[in-house]
Amino acid sequence: MRFVKRRYNKVLLNAFYAVAGSFLLFLLLNWILPLPDRIEYSTIITDDKGEVIHAFLTHDQQWRMKTELGEISPLLRKTIVEKEDKYFYYHLGINPFAVCRAFGRNILLHRRTSGASTITMQVARALEPKQRTYWSKIREMFRALQLEWKYSKTEILQIYLNVVPYGGNIQGVKSASILYFKKNPDHLSLAEITALSIIPNRPSSLVIGRNNDLIVQQRNKWLQRWAREKVFTEKEIADALAEPLTATRGTVPSLVPQLAQKLKKRGGPIVHSTVQLNTQLKLEKLIKDYSRTLALKNIRNAAVIVLDNQTHRVVSYVGSADFHDSADGGQVNGAAAIRQPGSTLKPLLYGLCIDEGLLTPKRMITDVPINYDGYAPENYDRRFNGYVTMEYALGHSLNIPAVKSLKALGKDRLIRKLTECDFRQVDRDRKKLGLSMILGGCGATLEELTGLYSIFANEGKYIRPRYAQDDSSGKEVKVLSPAATFMINETLSKVNRPDFPLNWESTVHLPKIAWKTGTSYGRRDAWSIGYNKRYTVGIWVGNFSGLGIPELSGANVATPLLFTVFNTIDYDDDASWFSKPRDCDVRMVCSETGLPPADFCTHLVTDYFIPLVSTAKKCDNREEVFVSADEKMAYCRICLPPAGYKKKWYTVIPPEMKEYYDANHITYQSIPPHNPMCERVFREGAPVVTSPANGSEYLINRKDPEPLLLRCRVSNDVSKVFWYINDKFYKSGEAGSREFFVPDEGPVKISCTDDKGRNRNVWIRVRYVNL
Repeated sequence: MRFVKRRYNKVLLNAFYAVAGSFLLFLLLNWILPLPDRIEYSTIITDDKGEVIHAFLTHDQQWRMKTELGEISPLLRKTIVEKEDKYFYYHLGINPFAVCRAFGRNILLHRRTSGASTITMQVARALEPKQRTYWSKIREMFRALQLEWKYSKTEILQIYLNVVPYGGNIQGVKSASILYFKKNPDHLSLAEITALSIIPNRPSSLVIGRNNDLIVQQRNKWLQRWAREKVFTEKEIADALAEPLTATRGTVPSLVPQLAQKLKKRGGPIVHSTVQLNTQLKLEKLIKDYSRTLALKNIRNAAVIVLDNQTHRVVSYVGSADFHDSADGGQVNGAAAIRQPGSTLKPLLYGLCIDEGLLTPKRMITDVPINYDGYAPENYDRRFNGYVTMEYALGHSLNIPAVKSLKALGKDRLIRKLTECDFRQVDRDRKKLGLSMILGGCGATLEELTGLYSIFANEGKYIRPRYAQDDSSGKEVKVLSPAATFMINETLSKVNRPDFPLNWESTVHLPKIAWKTGTSYGRRDAWSIGYNKRYTVGIWVGNFSGLGIPELSGANVATPLLFTVFNTIDYDDDASWFSKPRDCDVRMVCSETGLPPADFCTHLVTDYFIPLVSTAKKCDNREEVFVSADEKMAYCRICLPPAGYKKKWYTVIPPEMKEYYDANHITYQSIPPHNPMCERVFREGAPVVTSPANGSEYLINRKDPEPLLLRCRVSNDVSKVFWYINDKFYKSGEAGSREFFVPDEGPVKISCTDDKGRNRNVWIRVRYVNL
């Protein structure tokens, strides 16, 4: 008995050592020979509902689309397991009974009559293809053990469904499902799954679309076998047997091509975009048709982005009018191209000025010629309007008030806000940008501008647009206050503007929107960006070649398309408009200045303002002046005579407005000349020299020198000015008159003194050249 017991214990111990040794050997080999399980999948792009809308070949030119776990339906799982390996969930990658059976049959019949490959072993073979030998089979078994050690059964089944061959360059059930049946794997029927399951055994002879009758014959054999084994119900089998097979190999969807290229750079086998396919297809057709009408004017392309303001998802992305139009650069992504933004940055500028207390909608700005160190902007129509309100300047997209507002705000503040809103080119060029950036002298994309305008629908907060459903940057930046945002919304939603489309049909059933247009220098780019509570829509129209077209403008070309897009995506929507926020209030202001009224103000209007932020300075456009009885002479308190004078109110006219009135022959009441006998020295209100520009260098033709213009702006109380060149008296003239002189070469000092002794100096440099 003891002998038997000792022998039994020894056998157990040897068995334990054998198992332990085998396990340690497996771990060693697993470390030495790692599993080659890195699989390159085709990048696929889906819409917001998970349907494939674009896919890319792998580097080895295979369609190998990854099937996600959620796409492996219970029916697909059950059918594949029953067909390929019914004991899949009960073995460790190798089915020993199947191995013994196959080995015995092969020995007895001297040929291979049946295989013993499990699903796991088939995965191993697909990951590391080898010639079918006994040594390859042993290696395959080892790899199967590695797979079982590393992955769960569900994951192994998923890998199998991703690498199983279906003939040609099609691998994986998802690729086959989309190419043959135009649907995702979780939508396949029992008949379709069974048909696909038999192809990997004979992928070269069972080709869907070429051998459908043979495939149906083999499919039905398996269905009848499962009927006998009661794997599926009688009704399921009957429906599958009756289902015809009419499938042929189709093409992989190639929709939203520019966005697909953009999302592919994110990496990963599957990118779930935020695109709403129905909306996308409607807009693609609309834009293609619209571009055809513009082709007669030699305007050949357009790009559109639609952003959902609640979810911040991009629901439509059209990069060009026709991606397949190679003649006009259809494959260029116009939505991501860096271009001049024209006047589209003005709403942000005025919003920032409101938050700084510099402006309110009714605040007056002078729209007259200006010159900042040689930079002299002009309006779109090359005209000047004198006094204009901020809302008029924005609604009519006047350039000069915008440049003056940027000068007052400071360009660095605008650049900082644009950088916070992901304007990459602005950030790169921040040191080179000047005042011209507000008129389009910088680089921006349609993506950036559409994201920027969404702040007006989100109480001044910038939330980075989402192009993929898993975007989780979460970037949120407060750009403007809700009050400033509301004031801009009220201004941009007015329809009595020059950029309102003349085609009334485009406004039928149009939801209420706010919008802003822009046209770049040289008429190369036309912009129109609009928004309401639901959507922000960005439009670019032009030529990818950069060709300027005289008829190209945001108002005439881009805005009609904007209105049509809104009619398509938000037809006849009567949703509520933006309401006045708590930090915004209403007050009465002087209609002539937009400032809180003084005692002398008689014409008042209502205006929005931000309490404790907007200026509380009262209107100061009237000045009480002591004048002689005949109103031909003015006195100050120093030279005021004991009698023979009276008080009179005069409108304060800045020098730039006085020059504008004189140039346009607009009458105004001037303050009489000051008492010439007065010895008071005036310090404020010195002349402003507008020509020549301070700090500039002038090149003059040595053979035919042209004189330089001397010109200045003076206050309303000045009637005469005196010019000095290099501290030597040159000439005197009436206020507003033009004088000319030929300077010497080198540095030149120019001085202008008015009849009250106030002086202004400028310096220029002159070089004579042979032209």
